[in-house]
Amino acid sequence: MQKWWSLLLRAIKGTEKNFTTGSINRAIFFLAIPMIMEMLMESAFALVDIFFVAQISTDAVAAVGLTETVVTLVYSIAIGLAMAATAMVARRVGEGKHREASWVAGQAIWLGIGISVLVSIFGTIYAPNILRLMGASETLIANNVGYTRIIFASNTVIVLLFLINGVFRGAGDASLAMRALWLANGLNILLDPLFIFGIGPFEGMGVTGAAVATTIGRAAGVSFQLYVLFRGSSILRLKTMVLRVSRSIILRLLNIASTGASQFLIGSASWIFLMRIIARFGDDTVAGYTISIRLIIFTILPAWGLANAAATLVGQNLGAGKPERAEISVWRTAFYNMLFLLSVSVVFFLNAEFLIGMFTKDPLVISAGVQSLKIFCIGYTFFSYGMVISQSFNGAGDTRTPTVINLICFWLVEIPLAYFLAIYSNWGPSGVYWSIAISESLLAVIAVYLFRLGRWKLVKA
Repeated sequence: MQKWWSLLLRAIKGTEKNFTTGSINRAIFFLAIPMIMEMLMESAFALVDIFFVAQISTDAVAAVGLTETVVTLVYSIAIGLAMAATAMVARRVGEGKHREASWVAGQAIWLGIGISVLVSIFGTIYAPNILRLMGASETLIANNVGYTRIIFASNTVIVLLFLINGVFRGAGDASLAMRALWLANGLNILLDPLFIFGIGPFEGMGVTGAAVATTIGRAAGVSFQLYVLFRGSSILRLKTMVLRVSRSIILRLLNIASTGASQFLIGSASWIFLMRIIARFGDDTVAGYTISIRLIIFTILPAWGLANAAATLVGQNLGAGKPERAEISVWRTAFYNMLFLLSVSVVFFLNAEFLIGMFTKDPLVISAGVQSLKIFCIGYTFFSYGMVISQSFNGAGDTRTPTVINLICFWLVEIPLAYFLAIYSNWGPSGVYWSIAISESLLAVIAVYLFRLGRWKLVKA
């Protein structure tokens, strides 16, 4: 027991940076623990945030769900950049080139700032139109558009939080990424009730207060990240020279990030189409779906922590010229992920009504949430392999393969199937939920097949 406690403390402190030698299980443990804890805080915030918002009204929950569906398009850009930065930084660290890894980090930050500022301006101006396009009622827009505006206006800090944590992961500094997100989301959770309900000297702002809390919390997280990069303990150091624009690095980042962002844009855009179909069935259905998705995120994000660990292991070991060690790491990580999500799916399926009922007492919202949660659980076991292997392609710098897989599974299968089942076959919202479970399972099968071919080992990052 003492040995495991000692290993846990070492993982949290982040004393290990290079994972190209030694026990693979230990490498997975040291990387995955801080990444899982990082994502646990993100998922805890997702639940706490929707819990407070649900106390306001069903419309407020629906507004959050509709806004986040669109904002995921923005996140896709951040994730694409973070993915490229992780792959390139991990490869340089595996090669022992820390100076070059720092150059990559600096250029990625410039790209993130430039792109996010443009999105912020557009989203802030056209927030009502965005909600209207998503099928929101005029009453919902009038009462909740402030939330959407602030979320778009603060887009830059959200993008940088994703992006710089991707840099930390690539460098093997998973514990720093964990601390940044714990600071950001811990502050979010503390400020949420103060700004939403107006506790103490604070003025109650309703759902808009949730957006203000998010902005303050994540800005604090980004401030911590930048401090570490300039003056802290990371193996990467940003100095004036590193922050000069490097055309070759930017082009390489854009090359990897473009397909990486496309990969997530394809998935995010499919969620917009699905939400548009769900919105046909009323705000109660949207609210129930939003709550169930937050519960799914609560367990999916820690699972993504394992997937991110696999991506770092692939990048560093390919950089060190050890492709077989990279492959073994992926299969072991995927197996551990499967055990985790299989356990979660059983718990969620058996306790769906109780879990949804923790957030709302509206019987229509509970019914919609229970239906979606139970169907989602059916595809969990397959999804565990799909997410790890997709991230492993990304860690190798092969962002094109998972992009093509996403295009096939989400646009050619999921969206048409959702419309056919929900509208044409009169299955209602359950048709959308079944299309998600089926397409995610298909994605895992295709990803496993292509990973076994081994072409990802030859990609240059």
